[in-house]
Amino acid sequence: MGLPPRDQHLHTYGEYLSWPDDLRYELIDGRAYAMSPAPTRRHQEIVGELFGQIHNQLRGHQCRAYVAPFDVRLPRGNESDDDINTVVQPDIAVFCDPSRLDERGARGAPDWIIEVLSPGTASHDQLLKRDLYERHRVAEYWLVHPADRLVTVYRLLDGAYGKPHVQEFAGSLGPKTPHGLQVDLDLLSAALSD
Repeated sequence: MGLPPRDQHLHTYGEYLSWPDDLRYELIDGRAYAMSPAPTRRHQEIVGELFGQIHNQLRGHQCRAYVAPFDVRLPRGNESDDDINTVVQPDIAVFCDPSRLDERGARGAPDWIIEVLSPGTASHDQLLKRDLYERHRVAEYWLVHPADRLVTVYRLLDGAYGKPHVQEFAGSLGPKTPHGLQVDLDLLSAALSD
């Protein structure tokens, strides 16, 4: 079951900016979805380990990694920021095009998104957000499954995500972009053992 919408109204980023800071939402095609309560310690361990590895390897590189909360606005076209109806906060987003970054976060699709699944968001991340990221041409989308110790990788090919690559938390795995970066999956497994 996915996250319940805030209400039945369609919203914009302009409205989103006026909402209280203590309530976190994502907008997907105008529908506001409340973010889960604070993530579990295990979720934070995995996100922290992934972000640390990626951030360290990107030193001196044009690509930049960001961790939630970080607004990623996904416009349909050339509409103003206030009229954008989709803004997400992926666990980790990597941008290799600095022109997409601004003081509010980012406008436009990241090159690589990682979502760490939790029971309350798993179907939301695997279905709704997977389709959204494919539509907005996110080149690579990783779903990290802590309970199963698996990573599911979707890569954009000819405008669509093909059959996913699934790998256990063993060895290493890297995205196509940025080239050469490798995530040590054994360290993810170790993070869950602490």
